[in-house]
Amino acid sequence: MRKDVRILLVGEPKVGKTSLIMSLVSEEFPKVVPYRAEEITIPADVTPEKVPTHIVDYSEAEQTDEQLFQEISKANVICIVYSVNNKTSIEKVTSHWIPLITENTDKDSRVPLILVGNKSDLVEHSSMETILPIMNRYSEIETCVECSAKNLKNISELFYYAQKAVLHPTGPLYCPERRDMKSLCVKALTRIFKVSDLDNDGILNDNELNFFQRTCFNTPLESQALEDVKNVVRKNLSDGVCDNGLTLTGFLFLHTLFIQRGRHETTWTVLRRFGYDDDLELNQDYLFPPLKLPPDCTTELNHNAYLFLQSIFDKHDKDRDCALSPEETSDLFDVFPYMPWGPDVNNTVCTNDQGWITYQGYLSQWTLTTYLDVQRCLEYLGYLGYSIIAEQESQASGITVTRDKKIDLQKKQTQRSVFRCNVFGDVGSGKSGFLQAFLGRNHMRQKTIREEHRSYYAISTTYVYGQEKYLLLHEVSPDFDTLSDADLACDIVCLFYDVSNPYSFEYCATVFKQYFMDSKVPCMMIAAKSDLPEIKQMYGCSPLEFCRRHKMPPPQSFTCNTAAAPSRDIYTKLTTMAMYPHVCQADLRSSTFWLRASAGATVCAVLGFAMYRVLLKPR
Repeated sequence: MRKDVRILLVGEPKVGKTSLIMSLVSEEFPKVVPYRAEEITIPADVTPEKVPTHIVDYSEAEQTDEQLFQEISKANVICIVYSVNNKTSIEKVTSHWIPLITENTDKDSRVPLILVGNKSDLVEHSSMETILPIMNRYSEIETCVECSAKNLKNISELFYYAQKAVLHPTGPLYCPERRDMKSLCVKALTRIFKVSDLDNDGILNDNELNFFQRTCFNTPLESQALEDVKNVVRKNLSDGVCDNGLTLTGFLFLHTLFIQRGRHETTWTVLRRFGYDDDLELNQDYLFPPLKLPPDCTTELNHNAYLFLQSIFDKHDKDRDCALSPEETSDLFDVFPYMPWGPDVNNTVCTNDQGWITYQGYLSQWTLTTYLDVQRCLEYLGYLGYSIIAEQESQASGITVTRDKKIDLQKKQTQRSVFRCNVFGDVGSGKSGFLQAFLGRNHMRQKTIREEHRSYYAISTTYVYGQEKYLLLHEVSPDFDTLSDADLACDIVCLFYDVSNPYSFEYCATVFKQYFMDSKVPCMMIAAKSDLPEIKQMYGCSPLEFCRRHKMPPPQSFTCNTAAAPSRDIYTKLTTMAMYPHVCQADLRSSTFWLRASAGATVCAVLGFAMYRVLLKPR
């Protein structure tokens, strides 16, 4: 909502503009009326909407046309005052004032107008018969008020309607000619309905309606009030109520009714609660709440955010197969202005045999987005209504900013759950296969991936000492000239070479010496395509000797050319090294060190699967 409201009064001389303002302020008709009243400000605490209101007078005798034009451009709402007993002042409303205002305001954001018929104490008849055709002709006219500055009739109402025209404008919501809501309003309310439909059955049941009512208006509806609302819809629409719940059609009908009956503040309260601005676009402050991210810190989803995202998955996984079909995915993102996930996402996270994103893959993708682009994650959570459904102040409450990595190194422990591994290797060394193998895809399955749907990221969970962690793999471009700070900033480096290519290792050695030899980032050498005959590398020393000299673990053999899913042991090792970068070389060479880590992984994986099956039963 706006922070303040600026009301401008214009009209022909002697129609009573100044008298109206002075009667409002002093609550009595002024005996002496100046040419023009000074600008006054009504404090927020004495206005119905609790918003400071500035009232500005105009006098032809004291102001130039240029000054008038400036005031018109600054005004949030303009009251065109006419005298009910003066036909000329009424005619000037359409012949002079409306065209003048139109010329001096932005066409894309027309200022709302209020027609004010003053001096109603001097006549016995109403001017409404003359004014109604004018109101029907100009959509920017919000309403017409007849009043009297002399006997204080409708003075406070006049300024309330002016304030309301700014804070709760009809224009963006409703088309008087069609007697129906505008498409942007329908679109916004449709999203609100879908967010509020917690079980995704297409109706708002009593519990959902009560939650919606409490969320928007801080008060629940009594049972009888709920029935009364549904009965109104039933009488007017055959499909407005289904299974004793409100359908989308019924929900939209109710808001149309509110607007037609002059209660558009009700609809605006709902729209603003769900993040919409005056143009019915989602507010930038709503989508992107402040989040401080110091250097060397990362961003992760916290427990509340994961619970919310799990509920969103459950809401849309209609067939309960623990995966999202293309139709279910489309339904989930129907509350977005665009489809946020492209085909590459299916090659970034785990999918089922049909290529549909699994429950684990879904959470992994959200984890990836949070880590790589937290602002986008905040935006996405905003579209899904996180702050409303989770009853949090903003999406930022769902994000954990981890502490500086330097502190982790000093304390020799970390509280982080997501670790980034940048994978370096020459062209053809097998990096892409390594990423896909992490998602359980062997060489044969990888052949079905289309080049345009390829992903340079892969993320999934691993278990280290019984703790579930996310490992994020990023395939780095082999071109030295294009390496960015992000390519070098990571928790562990993976140096990839092809054992069957004698010139493959040289690239790894060069990358290590140029970028990582003096850094504190742990590195692991991977001897890829280990199912092929190993050929001597054309370099000054063997990969094993190179690792020994630079205090790295010995090269780890890897292949994805297997009948079943490739082994995940190597990924557990990478995550362990990322979690414990301070572990000395002797420990890294110790088989018991790796056994303890992987044994914990096995136990936790078995327990995790059992727990997951238990959790699935009520779903």
